[in-house]
Amino acid sequence: MNRPTTSTPVSTSPVTAPAPTSAAGAAPVLSSQSVLQGRSQVAIEHNGAVYRLQTTRQGKLILTK
Repeated sequence: MNRPTTSTPVSTSPVTAPAPTSAAGAAPVLSSQSVLQGRSQVAIEHNGAVYRLQTTRQGKLILTK
């Protein structure tokens, strides 16, 4: 059964493309470019805490609380 997914935007710009899925029922796969939208870091609120997702100069991702 395919259920529509809802997401909370991390910025004021909405993500326009639907997230592809890797398999039926699996978690959606988002590209880092669509999440970061040209920025080097974004803030993500989760369960009342704010996390920071950032890229490194080597192209890796770091998630910190």
